Amino acid sequence: MRASQVICTKWGTKFPASDVNQLYRMVRRNLGGALSFWCVTDDARGLLPEIQPLALPEVPVVGHRSDHGWRKLALFAPALGGPAGPTLYLDLDVAITASLEPFFAQPGGFHIIKDYRPVRLRNHYAGNSSVFRYDAGTLDGMFADIIRLGASITRRYRNEQEYLSDFMRRRGDLAYWPREWCVSFKHDCVRSLPFGLWSPPRLPAGARVVVFHGRPKPSEAVAGAGSKWYRPLRPAPWLTQYLVQ
Repeated sequence: MRASQVICTKWGTKFPASDVNQLYRMVRRNLGGALSFWCVTDDARGLLPEIQPLALPEVPVVGHRSDHGWRKLALFAPALGGPAGPTLYLDLDVAITASLEPFFAQPGGFHIIKDYRPVRLRNHYAGNSSVFRYDAGTLDGMFADIIRLGASITRRYRNEQEYLSDFMRRRGDLAYWPREWCVSFKHDCVRSLPFGLWSPPRLPAGARVVVFHGRPKPSEAVAGAGSKWYRPLRPAPWLTQYLVQ
């Protein structure tokens, strides 16, 4: 069995080190063989010794600002170091519910989640970057492209995942995961009105990763917190079996 490479990012105070450690444990449980696991971060304190920290580089779009998702593009900084070759990126607010092996076996190069609900016609190609695979060390040209676009980048693209999707589309290397592999908790697991008033969230068949974009977050979903009037939320205690502590 070949060695696997997995990477995540953490900056600012939104996510503690314990979230990175939990992600590592979920990955380790769902990947056999040798594993290299990196965290690109501005604060490596509290990380498990099995996690290799990488210093978070500055991203031309936002500099050192710690409140912006554009910093995820630090993964593609020429000076980052770390992995080389096929690498799986995972956000910290996910639950891994089945083997990750197929994410490495999927033919082709770059893969990303097809955005669950594109908000504008122009970004029909947009992906959700909670789970993507890329060839680390081969995308140095991205930072040159960011610098070329300059301040217009944040007017042209809604967020970093829209830019990343378009950059790969322009390279002819944009592909999406099978729809059932990466599900949205709030769109795919939570029942719509009126059923969500009495029916708890359920795990769709074929799901390998549950993505918690926006709210609720995993701990809130377990407790049934974070409801909105149009998205009532019952507790989902079944999540605890996947959120390895």
